[in-house]
Amino acid sequence: MTQLKSKAIVYQVFTRLFGNKNTTNKPWGTRQENGVGKFSDFTDKALAEIKNLGVTHIWYTGVPHHALVGDYTQYGIVNDHPAVVKGRAGSPYAVKDYYNVNPDLAIDPAQRLNEFVALIERSHQHGLKVIIDIVPNHVAREYQGLTNPTFIKDFGINDDITVAYHRDNNFYYIPHTSFHLPEFDRFSLPLGGEKRPLLLTPFVEFPAKWTGNGSRLAQPTCDDWYETVKINYGIRPDGSKDFACLPAEYAQYDYEDHYLFWQRKDVPDSWLKFYDIAMYWLALGVDGFRYDMAEMVPVEFWSFLNSAIKNKKPDTFLLAEVYQPQLYRDYIHLGKMDYLYNKIDLYDTLKAIIRGEKTTDVLVGVKSDLIDIEHQMLNFLENHDEQRIPSPDFASFAENGKPAMVVSTLLSSSPTMVYFGQEVGEPAAEDAGFGLASRTTIFDYFGVPHHQRWMNNGEFDGGLLTESEKYLRLFYQRLLNFAKNSQAVMEEYYDLHSYNRQINANYTDKLFAFSRYNETEKIITLVNFENQQSKLSSLFIPVELISRWSLNDGDYLLNDILEPTRKIKFSVKKGKGEIILSLDKLDCYILQL
Repeated sequence: MTQLKSKAIVYQVFTRLFGNKNTTNKPWGTRQENGVGKFSDFTDKALAEIKNLGVTHIWYTGVPHHALVGDYTQYGIVNDHPAVVKGRAGSPYAVKDYYNVNPDLAIDPAQRLNEFVALIERSHQHGLKVIIDIVPNHVAREYQGLTNPTFIKDFGINDDITVAYHRDNNFYYIPHTSFHLPEFDRFSLPLGGEKRPLLLTPFVEFPAKWTGNGSRLAQPTCDDWYETVKINYGIRPDGSKDFACLPAEYAQYDYEDHYLFWQRKDVPDSWLKFYDIAMYWLALGVDGFRYDMAEMVPVEFWSFLNSAIKNKKPDTFLLAEVYQPQLYRDYIHLGKMDYLYNKIDLYDTLKAIIRGEKTTDVLVGVKSDLIDIEHQMLNFLENHDEQRIPSPDFASFAENGKPAMVVSTLLSSSPTMVYFGQEVGEPAAEDAGFGLASRTTIFDYFGVPHHQRWMNNGEFDGGLLTESEKYLRLFYQRLLNFAKNSQAVMEEYYDLHSYNRQINANYTDKLFAFSRYNETEKIITLVNFENQQSKLSSLFIPVELISRWSLNDGDYLLNDILEPTRKIKFSVKKGKGEIILSLDKLDCYILQL
């Protein structure tokens, strides 16, 4: 596991959308109508401002070449059939070629890989580590590697297509049966129902392959991941494993032992293909991977791949999408993941608190349930799959998410992730086409209005932001830089919430307080989730914590990280502490002793 000495701050950018200056935003618009961002839009100024936000790692989402509706035949790229492309710009999780990048993102598509390598180098020059996606569970139905390194063969080239399963087939098949497109509903019609000549040509796949989400139907539904096909890792159709099992005691072993274990084993062909893919991108300078739907791939494969990656580059940042809490520890300890999404626990809880569906009392249990792996659970409030904070289905206003963002960032020593536009309150209010409002589209050519105001036609200076948007970004900047630079947030935790709930009559279940500290730094965090002023006038600090801090009786002054002009009185009498303050609606304090 990567042992971070300070908190990592991951900034996810949807690469296609980030630099797009076009504001047309026509639903189902073409690349020419709505525009598209390029690698070159990540200028030195843009990267410097991302770094100044407090960012340590930048996740460029949608970089590997994926299926899309567009004509790049002059570069040797075969057109994708629109019936197996979601949206017009395509899903970044239907990868068409793992050894090159999305031609939409390049000024010169013939030089697209070189342009991305140049972006990696620019990012490094600004002190940013680079993360890209690897999608291990599925690939696009029309996969085509154009620039494979020597001796690298495409997925499925050597498959025995006469059988449903063979250990070294890359895909699962429905022998002697043709694939049929889903019965599309009005929300999933290819190109929104537009008639195009290519749609008149039937899409042909024979024999049919299993669909990416595991559907074994020759005609999947429109709710299935019909644009993708599932990768075979040596899991037989009955669920049994056709490879060496990893002994349970390896949960206690480090990656070197895992690496040695697999050196003596014969593994399925798909394992080797993804090993080659990972090594290829590491050699180009990538610093980490975000693994899509990692829980749909056997944990033994992750032991094999991640131990090999760590053997090659020990500080590689490995982040996985896993949503089943009962699998967390296996994927961390056996699969050698550095970090997993903290969605089902912390994200879902914070969202429910914001929406008034839960109280802050439940956060105590969320914290304790993950205490043994909290460093490895990456926290976030937004990503490309989730609704934007200001959307009506989440918090309605960006300011309503501030208390949750403080808690998400400081509650544990784990990395924190921010999605581009989050820091200026992007609401994703427009229907883009295949992507519906409340989530920033990942399938369409589109602009991101609030983010575009910060981008200011490529100046990246926030010149078009409203005053409230500027203030929101300042809040994020202060919070993230503090979290990145504070050693206390990586060390001890003390629950002030439960203590105050017991003895403090005005401390309600809409407030949440805790401390992070070490020998030289003491931090007290207090937030108000309510959109009204709290009656709280004092926060009490127990004798136990005062003793740990070795504080004598007397008065102290606390500085507020988020509002530096606020100075708060902290009194210690007879070993007990009391902080005198008032708490406005949605107020957030990060008090430093």
